[in-house]
Amino acid sequence: MPKMKTHKGAKKRFRLTASGKLKRSQAGKKHLNSHKTGKRKRQLRLRIIDNHAVARTYIDLMGK
Repeated sequence: MPKMKTHKGAKKRFRLTASGKLKRSQAGKKHLNSHKTGKRKRQLRLRIIDNHAVARTYIDLMGK
């Protein structure tokens, strides 16, 4: 059985915490920001820690 290749797109977008959860940035901050409030943009800066089924898929794609 050949080795599973790392999904390079997932590797660039996500990181793992020490406990094995997925850490990612929130969507919606890259463009069209002029009409968004300052509070909304500040909150979008924060990282999200995911630990659900879709996160598990990305963790597997990263080869972890």
